[in-house]
Amino acid sequence: MKTNQPTKVTVQAVIGAPVKKVWRYWSEPEHITKWNQATDTWHAPRAENDLRVGGKFLTRMEAKDGSMGFDFYGTYDVVKPLEQIVYTLEDGRKVEITFLKQGNETKVIETFDAESTHSIDMQHAGWQAILNNFKKYTEEVR
Repeated sequence: MKTNQPTKVTVQAVIGAPVKKVWRYWSEPEHITKWNQATDTWHAPRAENDLRVGGKFLTRMEAKDGSMGFDFYGTYDVVKPLEQIVYTLEDGRKVEITFLKQGNETKVIETFDAESTHSIDMQHAGWQAILNNFKKYTEEVR
């Protein structure tokens, strides 16, 4: 039996940093622009973030060669500081991010509704690559 429920995709990483730093680097625009890309050929030249229920966010993502770009944006549904963020993307898909404190490390679990244009494997790889960039940036920057 087929349902109209979207396919959920989960990516995760353990970040070698305390949850307060992880939360800050995840949510502050000056940090978002440093890690929010899947490959070195892309970048996020601009980010806006109003991290509160009903608040909106926008990250501009562009190919460094200028050949393409798009705005990634949505509205926050749940904001539990240092624990959880849930938002709805402009196309209605849901994303949930959980931050689990593990001593001086933080496990980040991100679950999102897949879209229908790209394969599940491609979406998983892209979102995991972005999360891996976040991990690298957060662990390297003081």
